[in-house]
Amino acid sequence: MRVEVTTWYLEMTDPGQLKFSPPRDYDCRIEPVSIACPEFSRFLYTAVGGNWYWLDRLTWNYEQWMTYLDRPELQTWVAYVAGNPAGYVELEAQSEGNVEIAYFGLLPQFIGKRLGGHLLSVGVERAWQVGAKRVWVHTCSLDGAYALANYQARGFQLYHTETHLEEIPDQPIGPWRGHDRKEK
Repeated sequence: MRVEVTTWYLEMTDPGQLKFSPPRDYDCRIEPVSIACPEFSRFLYTAVGGNWYWLDRLTWNYEQWMTYLDRPELQTWVAYVAGNPAGYVELEAQSEGNVEIAYFGLLPQFIGKRLGGHLLSVGVERAWQVGAKRVWVHTCSLDGAYALANYQARGFQLYHTETHLEEIPDQPIGPWRGHDRKEK
């Protein structure tokens, strides 16, 4: 189906803009991925993005994943709750001191538990720690209902909006074929 998609571009230009969200009452640890592992990264991508029309990397083969992941510009940080991967943030250092939050999100069973604000806060802190002069991100109307609000609550400022038509499946594909995404 063809739908109108709005994309919002947001930025922080000073570390003082970050409105840090502390961890809540769960045992959460956020760790860097130190070894490029396409299997794990593809798992995170599909588990987080399957319900939000993340489609662009689904056709990548192992070598494409490895080429993307095995670069010094890329950092992946994973949140774990009770031993389970709960979400991730992918940071990409770019020219002129820009760091993009390339991907960010939570696995479905961790949405709504106030983990996203904390994971995003830690990701933004890491971006500033690698010497960013600007941290930026984009989200769109196909993402989770609270994505834009979470970025803005952390201190990101909107700097550009665009709308375009996009061809998408009738429903998100889910993390695997046959996945039923209906609310329980």
